[in-house]
Amino acid sequence: MTFRTWRLLAAFTVLAIGLAACGETAQSTSQQPGASSPASEAPAQSDAAEPVTITYFTFSAAPDHLEDLDAIVQAFQDENPNVTVEVQTASFDEYFTQLSTQIAGGTAPDTFEINYENFVAYAEAGSLLDLSTLADADPDFDAERYYPRAYEVFQRDGTLFGLPATFSDVILFYNKDLFDAAELDYPTADWTWEDERAAAEALTDTEAGVWGDFQPIQFFEFYKVLAQNGGSFFSEDGSEATFNSPEGVEAAEWLIDKVGTVMPAEADMGGQDDASLFKSGNLAMWHNGIWQLSGMADAPFAWDIALEPGNVEKAHHFFANGAVAAATTEHPEEAFAWVQFLTGSDAAVQTRIDASWELAAVSDLSLFEPYLEQTPPDTREVVFEALDAIVVPPVIEQQAQMQDIVSQELARAVLGEITAQEALDSAAEQVQALLP
Repeated sequence: MTFRTWRLLAAFTVLAIGLAACGETAQSTSQQPGASSPASEAPAQSDAAEPVTITYFTFSAAPDHLEDLDAIVQAFQDENPNVTVEVQTASFDEYFTQLSTQIAGGTAPDTFEINYENFVAYAEAGSLLDLSTLADADPDFDAERYYPRAYEVFQRDGTLFGLPATFSDVILFYNKDLFDAAELDYPTADWTWEDERAAAEALTDTEAGVWGDFQPIQFFEFYKVLAQNGGSFFSEDGSEATFNSPEGVEAAEWLIDKVGTVMPAEADMGGQDDASLFKSGNLAMWHNGIWQLSGMADAPFAWDIALEPGNVEKAHHFFANGAVAAATTEHPEEAFAWVQFLTGSDAAVQTRIDASWELAAVSDLSLFEPYLEQTPPDTREVVFEALDAIVVPPVIEQQAQMQDIVSQELARAVLGEITAQEALDSAAEQVQALLP
């Protein structure tokens, strides 16, 4: 479905729609039912039901969005006065270590947040509650409320294990002032790698400290540019690592050849990260995620966003966080009710939009009108146009090891220790050893 079709359908519907760090030690807050809040679609529990407390563990709320999450919790409790939700948080760096420890120790939270990249390992380990039966038994549950691709990724072999809470994608930021000064046309939807390369070369002025482009060289960028070049990370049945193909080598070289020519090497960055370089006006183009939009709002120059160029085809990152329930929860119905409310209720969706806190993975685009009206950037609809050509990260049970292997071998190629072909051959051999 195209962005324009999606938007047209949204006009006829009446349904209303980051990873931030906190301390290393899990924190806990709770909300008591009582205060008024926006209406929602979550199935209300009987007032006569026994009081129940369920826990929810999250990495994305703290420290910037705890009050927003508290508002969603309060709205849920208003609809479900017998249920209290106790929120626990941890930084992303510590989150999965703590979660695995809790699951192994028999103290898993009733519900918790999970990103798509780690979903498979927890589903395969039997740690997640099968939500399919609960969904089938709930007459108010509507799978079509969710963006289809996001809904699909939290299923495993046809079984629903989670509901998509948020999504994000990666686009091309560009400094309009630098383009204007160089008398170059702005990036368009039909740009290719060669168009980007030509513009980056024209925009690079190393004496002035201005670089034409920045694209991180690591696993997440590689799998995407591989797709943009028509390559595949794994064979169709998932049994073989295939990313060291000619398409893969060309994709890796596309990234590596930028370093020191149109993209700063680490030594050229003066201790700054890429976000700081773009905001200071030292990057003309920057490949990054939509989570950066609010942070760039006060940049001291004109900027906008465009679809990322492709080579053989278009392909954009698609990241999703979901909400799941533990297989061991003693309150499956209440857990499912909370997961539904957190991911798809009007209250949750509106709270996220108002707070610029990630985007809910719902299908009704009309709910995003307030988001689309925010500037900069002027062409915010690009966020949704990118969904017409998304590619999800390849995932295996040993996900962290695979990501590290690919990133480390590419880093060696950047340093000139090995060629792109040697880097991918080595990485493919190591990843193959991780496959069942």
